[in-house]
Amino acid sequence: MDKKLLIALVVAAVLLAAGYWYWKNIQATPIPEQENINKVGESVKTINESAIQGALPSLNVQANPLSDVPDVNPVTKTNPFAGVKTNPFK
Repeated sequence: MDKKLLIALVVAAVLLAAGYWYWKNIQATPIPEQENINKVGESVKTINESAIQGALPSLNVQANPLSDVPDVNPVTKTNPFAGVKTNPFK
């Protein structure tokens, strides 16, 4: 092999390896703008949680006015075969 060709191949291999290493490290480091966006999102979430705390009344499950609604469905009261084992309406 020619000495110049061998040196060119070694230099090209070293440059490719260095380029690949640089490319991998660039992708691994987070972008500063993205870090700032994440920090802002987290701080907005904590501010909202602290602002809501004590401002809204706690919801009482028993406060539902429709929890004790009587059964007014006329279909359930008019079926004469409700107690029969083979109901022809089902």
